[in-house]
Amino acid sequence: MKIAIFGATGNIGKVITREALSRGHSVTGLVRHPERGDYAHPSLAFHKADVLNADNVAVTVAGHDAVVSAYAPDFSAPGTLSDAANSLLKGLPAARVNRLLIVGGAGSLEVSPGLQLMDSPQFPPDWRPLASAHGDALKVYRQNTALDWTYFSPADRIAPGSRTGVFRLGDDNRLLVDAQGNSAISTEDFAVALVNEIETPRFIHKRVTVAY
Repeated sequence: MKIAIFGATGNIGKVITREALSRGHSVTGLVRHPERGDYAHPSLAFHKADVLNADNVAVTVAGHDAVVSAYAPDFSAPGTLSDAANSLLKGLPAARVNRLLIVGGAGSLEVSPGLQLMDSPQFPPDWRPLASAHGDALKVYRQNTALDWTYFSPADRIAPGSRTGVFRLGDDNRLLVDAQGNSAISTEDFAVALVNEIETPRFIHKRVTVAY
């Protein structure tokens, strides 16, 4: 498959890129600074793109089978997540691309009925604006049923680690925790779950959570 990835040089985007390439897919990394691409592969190309510009999105994703948005805004401009959502939802149909996967946040997942993670006492206050913005962007996606989108929320903690291929998936908007109450996933296994969904769609128009 031909996969376009916005944010392909970011912490999560670059891991998704490598996972897709390892399975034989062709990847176009769509980034603000192509010169920062530090990974060479015969099936990988980097191109300059602006995920906030719908016309540019349409031009850069044309000809691809699926698009991944691993867009990560600055902490100073979290509201651009909703701008990116609107741009993608307008740009992909213009390019006749129907499949979109979004790397989202965990803050709007519920830790108990009616209580979101970002509203819980242990959630870092400095992260709340970004977490709230991720939740607002999810609402934008949920209003769209014309495009085949899937929104991926990680566990409470996501960090580089091992690629095990063993994890749990949830689609009920609840934070996944283990028997000890921990919620974690490696970026490598998060990427496995996302590329699995590209290859075998199971969660169209849904949010998916990934954790051990």
